[in-house]
Amino acid sequence: MKAILQGFYQKEHFWLRLGVVLLAVFGMGFALSLLLLVDMGTDPCSMMSKAISTQIGMSFGNWQAMMNTVLLVLVVIFGGRNLGFGTLANMFLVGYFVDFFTWIWNRVLPADFFTTLPVRIAVLIPSVALFILTAALYMDVDMGTAPYDAIPIIISGHLPKVPFKAVRITFDFVATVIGFSFGGKIGAMTVIMIVALGPVIQWLGEIMKEHFPALTGEA
Repeated sequence: MKAILQGFYQKEHFWLRLGVVLLAVFGMGFALSLLLLVDMGTDPCSMMSKAISTQIGMSFGNWQAMMNTVLLVLVVIFGGRNLGFGTLANMFLVGYFVDFFTWIWNRVLPADFFTTLPVRIAVLIPSVALFILTAALYMDVDMGTAPYDAIPIIISGHLPKVPFKAVRITFDFVATVIGFSFGGKIGAMTVIMIVALGPVIQWLGEIMKEHFPALTGEA
């Protein structure tokens, strides 16, 4: 447990990386709030969380916090790796940022704003790009990942011959099936994120290690 707690703050360039984490989870919450309103699919975890929270009558942010707390226990049991302030930021801030921005959109945008296809596509494309890039950024900064994201990393560590992106795609597929069983909608973006998120995390991580080593602890 002491080693786990030390991993929260014993990082090179701690404050710089923490700032990037907070910026990343803010961007994820902002983008995700729009993706949920566009209703053309989102990342598997959010799709699953939205479906379950709707079914049980709980806010998206509260369900995300509760689900990630349960998953965190599993992560700690199986080694407690990949934990840090980024873990806490993603567990609690992303979901509540989604609730906050959704509250804003519902008050400042017309009720029928997302009903036309051109508007939905115009909002969808930059939102998807922002979400994928910020999700990859917060993971690659190595300040700790959300329990949902830490689990495939742990699995990948036990399967050294299997590429991480293959493990991530499989894990996201399982989450998608669970979400669908609770009435979640599998949109085009859900499929795209299942395929794209793992490779983008790996691609952005390589770029950051080469050009921004201070953000990855390589400097």
